[in-house]
Amino acid sequence: MAELVGPRVYSCCHCRNHVCLHDDIISKAFQGRNGRAFLFSHAMNIAVGPKEDRHLMTGLHTVADIYCRDCREVLGWKYERAYEESQRYKEGKFIFEKAKIIKENW
Repeated sequence: MAELVGPRVYSCCHCRNHVCLHDDIISKAFQGRNGRAFLFSHAMNIAVGPKEDRHLMTGLHTVADIYCRDCREVLGWKYERAYEESQRYKEGKFIFEKAKIIKENW
C-alpha cells in the first residue's frame, strides 16, 4: 500500500487505506448514492471497475465504480465521460462518498 504524505489525508472507512488528499478536493457540493460526496482531482490506492452509463442528477455520464484496493469497499466512482458540454470538467475526476472515507492526520 502506498502511503500518502501530507497534513490532511482521507482513508477508507473500513481498512484505513489512504485513498486521497484533502488538497485535491475540487468540490464538496456533490451527491453520492448515500448522501454527501466530494469531487477529487486525484485518487490513490483504488481499483476502477468496468465503465457503465448512468443517469445522474446532472445528466447522462459514463462512470466506473472505484474500490479500495485493499478491502474492495466501493468508495464512489470515476467520471469517464460526460455527454453534456457543461459537465465535461468532471471527466477523469473521482467522487468519494463522505460516509465511505475518514480523515487522517488532521
